[in-house]
Amino acid sequence: MKTLTVNLIVTLGLCFPALCQTDISFQNELQRSIDRGIDFLKKSQSPDGYWTNADHPAVTAIALVAYQGNPQKPKTTPNWVEKGYQYILKHVQPNGSIYVPNKGLANYNTALSMMAMLASGDAKFNSTILNARRFLIGQQWDLGVKGKTDHPLDGGVGYGNSYPHGDLNNTLTALEAIYYSRNIAKDSPQSKTDLNWKAAISFIQNCQNLKSHNKQPWASDDPENKGGFIYFPGKSMAGEAKGSESGRTALRSYGSISYAGMLSYAYADLKQDDPRITAVKKWLEDNYTLEENPGMGAQGQFYYYYLMTKALTVYGAENLELTNGKKVDWRKQVGLKLMGLQEQDGSWINKKASRWWENEKPLVSAYSVIALSYLHRGQ
Repeated sequence: MKTLTVNLIVTLGLCFPALCQTDISFQNELQRSIDRGIDFLKKSQSPDGYWTNADHPAVTAIALVAYQGNPQKPKTTPNWVEKGYQYILKHVQPNGSIYVPNKGLANYNTALSMMAMLASGDAKFNSTILNARRFLIGQQWDLGVKGKTDHPLDGGVGYGNSYPHGDLNNTLTALEAIYYSRNIAKDSPQSKTDLNWKAAISFIQNCQNLKSHNKQPWASDDPENKGGFIYFPGKSMAGEAKGSESGRTALRSYGSISYAGMLSYAYADLKQDDPRITAVKKWLEDNYTLEENPGMGAQGQFYYYYLMTKALTVYGAENLELTNGKKVDWRKQVGLKLMGLQEQDGSWINKKASRWWENEKPLVSAYSVIALSYLHRGQ
């Protein structure tokens, strides 16, 4: 596994020689696509500095991360980017969270806003990041006996506010923000305050179809599900189906959430040869496609591309070996797919499914620019 600093290196616009060589021509194509995407983001920003929705700083944060990840970003931060950060800072709350009161999703907005500030590399954000980090750590669920992971939902993080428990997507965003802010925290009074990572791992594996590590009755080792992930223990956005071998009803694994689980394990420092990681990697290889989000069709398709490029970059995957033994250059394939889907105005949009805001051009364009930036450094 490549060091996890690769993830933030991409975000910060840095590069290791081992990751930055090879196909210059393809790299130039990727850069042109990135440039067009960032130009669209600049033009689609609201006069108040946000993108898409004034009630949720998370979308603005993702757009800012897309800008910061540009391999050829200018040395001087443009005014429109500064304006985006000013919008985020307007919504910092006394408890450290970053969201619009009465609009919900406090954890989600806070975690992604942290990532935007971390991506800037500017120390002026450090105190805000630390306060947000403390808030997020306090949002980890402990539903059973306090201090014990005796409930399937223990250790997860949810949207916040009125949502009653954690889910894997929100857990991922929280783990990512907490993981990448650890170097700032180590030199602060917060150095002894950290997430319960053991409980987080327990929650992650309780979302995985892997009976060796997940003892919940719904966990399935049927070949179409084994190793993949679901949204939270007992709930899959892909629904359920009868297992081909067991014959019993199983919660279906699906693509985007399986990459979320894979990334979550990485932030929790599981080794690449851990059976939980090898199992999800096999499921993802067995179900590899760029025509849909496996198990979900067109729903969340661009989020799937976004998480795929992040996860496979973190794990240093050069090629994927499919069920038939064929090896595929996933970087080239994903790059060509995304460039082929780019609109004339430089944007991207999911024309087949609007779920999870994928009918909003700024959000989908930010996902795509981030993905292309990862690919650029792998060429």
